Amino acid sequence: MTPFSPAATSANAAIAAHRFGLGEPDLAVVRPDPQAWLQAQIGPAEAQHGNELPGIEQALERQVQARKANQASAAASATAAAKDPYRDSIAADIRARLGTSASTSRPFAERLALFWCNHFSVSNAKGSSRGLVGAFEREAIRPHIAGKFADLLLASTTHPAMLRYLDNSFSAGPNSAAVAAARRRAQRQPEAAPLRLTGLNENLAREVLELHTLGVAEHAYDQADVTALAAVLSGWRGPLPERPANATAPDASGFDAVWHEPGTKTVLGQRWPEGPQALPALLRHLASQPSTARFIATKLARHFVADQPPPALVERLAGSFLDSGGDLATVYARLIASPEAWQEAPSKLKSPEEFVVSSARLLKLGHRLVQRAADAGTAALGQRLQAPGSPAGWPDRAEDWIGPEAVWQRVEWAAALAERMAASVDARALAQAALGPRLTEATRLEIDRASDAAQALSLLLLAPEFQRR
Repeated sequence: MTPFSPAATSANAAIAAHRFGLGEPDLAVVRPDPQAWLQAQIGPAEAQHGNELPGIEQALERQVQARKANQASAAASATAAAKDPYRDSIAADIRARLGTSASTSRPFAERLALFWCNHFSVSNAKGSSRGLVGAFEREAIRPHIAGKFADLLLASTTHPAMLRYLDNSFSAGPNSAAVAAARRRAQRQPEAAPLRLTGLNENLAREVLELHTLGVAEHAYDQADVTALAAVLSGWRGPLPERPANATAPDASGFDAVWHEPGTKTVLGQRWPEGPQALPALLRHLASQPSTARFIATKLARHFVADQPPPALVERLAGSFLDSGGDLATVYARLIASPEAWQEAPSKLKSPEEFVVSSARLLKLGHRLVQRAADAGTAALGQRLQAPGSPAGWPDRAEDWIGPEAVWQRVEWAAALAERMAASVDARALAQAALGPRLTEATRLEIDRASDAAQALSLLLLAPEFQRR
């Protein structure tokens, strides 16, 4: 049966809740029309729940204060172990992320926000962006998840967290006024400490092309395009609250003309003018490319449907992307209207974050999920939130999360949660309400035969029907 049936089935309700959402304790909230339930959620992500969640200006100022505190601590005692000055703010950001996911009434929108946070990955593991990731998610991603892809691309590319993470804040055009001034200063004062100029840095340019828009399979660009795009990006630095005396400051948009490479640049066979107006126009051009449409369609289909996404579905989503001018709401609507998305057999494995959040939603924990630990144990499960190991983000295939050690970590996490919650939960009734027809007879019998309530709940959390989506 497809989702187009007038009478939506329980099977479709389970698919909507678990594949597109983040799990529900009772499928009744999804019925009678699972597709309409999803469609109603398309829009900007809701504001994250949490106190004292900083914007980017406050987060950058905290970086400055943390750096000064570390310097003072080091001066006072070279052997003293300094407290991580970002720990509390990062913990607050992660609590907000998990708590919002666990309690939202719009889990499809929340999953889309998490998807795009991973697509435009920024990591706390790097010092220059440490403490900025929460602000990036709230400002660059969540407001734009259902608008035009070009707007999402521009917001993420020019956000200070991204500019710092991929080293664009100190990327200077070789013929820029900043480099010329640095050369003159070095000649006049050879003993002076050099200004922090790294030359033209291509990191952000490469990732915009390879990870954010065109992808790699199409070979739609070459090294010359990377270098030219880096020149277009030069001068985009974002707010820099800590600057040397007499240093230039970016304008309100984050663009500093003194660091920008002068002259026109050629990217993808087109010429782009000098100045800040080139970048938005160039990003809109990248967003309109068929390679970008196919790349984004493939990632969406892989995330929601299968590790090896159906080619027909990818082509359909790519077509919607191009026909709508990159309107993401249109693409999502096409996704949830596609028969391939409603195949009953679950093929995706939940990531550690998805497993933790869906468990919390199953047990109606809400923000209680993060009372004991800010990350609710996701790091122990192999996923350190807001700190992926590379700009490519976290992997999105089952094979990357299903090794023997990873399985054992899930067993231990589920057992610990079950011990705490079993007394207030009827796992047998909960399994039927939350999984519906997805619950197999084998799993039902295992839960029925459990030696106690804790084992029954643990078996539910570890059941294939719950682990997969």
